[in-house]
Amino acid sequence: MIKDLLPLAREAGAAILKVYSLGEVKTTYKEGGSPLTVADSAAHDIIAAGLARLTPGVPVLSEESRAEPYEVRRRWKSFWLVDPLDGTKEFINRNGEFTVNIALIEDGAPVLGLVYAPVLDVAYYGIKGVGAFKAASGGAPEPIKTAGYTGGAVRVVASRSHRGEALEAFLERIKEAECLSMGSSLKLCLVAEGRAHLYPRFGPTMEWDTAAAHSVVEAAGGSVTDFEGRPLEYNKEDLANPYFMVTGSPPFPWKRFL
Repeated sequence: MIKDLLPLAREAGAAILKVYSLGEVKTTYKEGGSPLTVADSAAHDIIAAGLARLTPGVPVLSEESRAEPYEVRRRWKSFWLVDPLDGTKEFINRNGEFTVNIALIEDGAPVLGLVYAPVLDVAYYGIKGVGAFKAASGGAPEPIKTAGYTGGAVRVVASRSHRGEALEAFLERIKEAECLSMGSSLKLCLVAEGRAHLYPRFGPTMEWDTAAAHSVVEAAGGSVTDFEGRPLEYNKEDLANPYFMVTGSPPFPWKRFL
């Protein structure tokens, strides 16, 4: 499946870069205040059409599509969960830290996830029971693993666009923390490849924001849980995520600092 998904993600990435190369992009705002550009819509159309060809009959839930009622969705055993352009604010701010996210969900959990960063030309993917991999600039994929915390300074990755007082207070309580900033689902991927021990999220996200990278983190040996330590669930009636924590293994003892 990955060999078919990678070209599809790159095709969507190329459509995004075509818009990105124009410079200033017209932005509209969806209900709730999320920004939307023509790049989001172009990437969605490519991915939706490609998944329909690859897996006819498997539903697709995308940030840019109208969600089916929960009475319909609750009967889905498996479906594709897509964010065609994760990190639209990073796209608008032109820092390159945005991604294409494609995940396969089975029984409420991600079993396959692909995160592609078009500007960086880097793909991360994770497959349940197989492992996690990183492929840079079309090169051969290399296995990645999370970094376990064994003491000393903890490397914490934080959102470049959404920090807030709760995160600052959390970092202050840890005291010995080295902070890295990153946008989009690349934050979870930094934990997956061992560059950070921890990614705490104290702000709102939706299921399509996390599903693909969640799969990468778990396949790399880490975890993505709510603040009670329960794995994030997908295809809930409310598609919003709770606040969550991304860790390697063994994890930093983050609960004592909440």
